[in-house]
Amino acid sequence: MRLITATLCLTCAFGAVKPITPPSIKVIGPYSPGILTEDFLYVSGQGAKDAAGQIPPDTEGQLRNVLENVRMVVEAAGLTMEHVVYTQVYLTGGVDEAPLDRVFRKYFPKAPPARSTINVVKLPATPVEISAVAVRDLSRRTVVTPPGNEAGAAFSAAVRAGDRLYLSGVFGRDPNTGRIPEDPAEQVRLALSHLERTLKAAGVGFANMVFVNPYLTGNIPMRVMNEVYAGRFEFGNTPARATIQVAALPGGANIEFTGIAVMDLARRSAVRPKNMEPSATASPCVFAGDALFCSAKSGFIPGQHGGIYAATVETQLRQTMRNLLDGLEEAGLNFSNVVASNVYLDDLDEFARMNGVYAEYFGSAPPARTTVQQLPTAGHAPSDKGIYPTLEQISIIAVR
Repeated sequence: MRLITATLCLTCAFGAVKPITPPSIKVIGPYSPGILTEDFLYVSGQGAKDAAGQIPPDTEGQLRNVLENVRMVVEAAGLTMEHVVYTQVYLTGGVDEAPLDRVFRKYFPKAPPARSTINVVKLPATPVEISAVAVRDLSRRTVVTPPGNEAGAAFSAAVRAGDRLYLSGVFGRDPNTGRIPEDPAEQVRLALSHLERTLKAAGVGFANMVFVNPYLTGNIPMRVMNEVYAGRFEFGNTPARATIQVAALPGGANIEFTGIAVMDLARRSAVRPKNMEPSATASPCVFAGDALFCSAKSGFIPGQHGGIYAATVETQLRQTMRNLLDGLEEAGLNFSNVVASNVYLDDLDEFARMNGVYAEYFGSAPPARTTVQQLPTAGHAPSDKGIYPTLEQISIIAVR
C-alpha cells in the first residue's frame, strides 16, 4: 500500500498542496499526517504506536516506531528519509539524548537533518513524538557545518533546503565542557552566539531569520531573555516567534534557540496587522518567499486594556484563530493556505474540546499539526482583574 500511495502522489500536479495520509496511520484529530507543497513536505508529530496500536516499553523501541511512522508519511509522499531537513523531538521521560542519537544514526546514517529536542509534560497518547520537514528536490539539500563542530554527530547544525535554512537547537552552555553560566542573561547570550556562528557558516545573519523558537525553563526569566534577544534584531522587523516554556532541556540547559532563515533577504518581508504595535521581540508573521511563518498566538485581545478574558479553552481558541487570521489576511491569505501548525495546550485532557473548535476552521484536508502540553497545567482561575491564564497557543505556516 505504501508504494501505491506514493505513486498516486507523484502523479499529482507539482505545484498543488496535497494531504498525505498513509493507510496504516490512525489520525486522532483534525489534522493531516503530512502536507505536500510545491517545495516541502510537512509531517505532523508522529507517535510511538505501531500498526497494531502497541507502544514498546523501552525508549529506543519507542523512537524506532516514531521514525517508522515518520518514514511512512515521507515515503507516501514519494520521498525518502534522505529528504528530511528538520526534525523536532518531544520527550516526556526526561531529555537523555543518547538513545535518541543511536536511533537517529540508524535512520539518518549520513548527512542527518537538523534537530531540536525538548522535554514536555504530556503528548497525545504517546510518550515520544517527532515532527519533520522534508524538501522535495534532494539536489537542493545541503548540510551546513560550522568550523569546529563534532564530526559524525547524530544531527546537523543546519540544513539548507533551497532558499531556506533549518537550524538545530543551540543551548546556553559551553559545547565543549557543558558548563552553564550562573547568570541567565549570559546563558541567553551564549545560545545566541552559537546560533550566530551557524548562520555565519551558511553565509547569512540574524537579519535573515524568519522564525525562531526560544525554548526556556523556569530558570530563565522571560524579561531577561527578551532584553538580550531584542539586541540582536531590528526593532519592528524581528522574526516571527513561538516562545515556549518547557519542563526541561538536554544537558541541563535552560535556554534553547532553533529556527528558520531565508538565504535571500530580498525574499524576506515582515507582516504586521494594523491592530498590533511594532515589537522588539517578534513580528506577527514573516514571509520567506511564498511561505508565511506566523508567531504563536493565544486568546489575547490586543490593544488597550488587552488580556485574556475567556474562561474556557474553546472560547480562548476562537480568539486565537481570530488573531491568526489578522496576520493571514494582512498577507492576503486565509486558513485554506495553512499547511502546518503547532498547538500548545495548558491541559491535554482538553484535547477533544480543542479539536472540536479547531476543526471548524479547516476543511476536509486540514494542515499537518503537532500538539503538546509543555508544562504542568496552570489551572483556570482568573486574576483579581478578571484576566484568565493562557489555555492554548498556536503557531502556523501558510503558503500562498
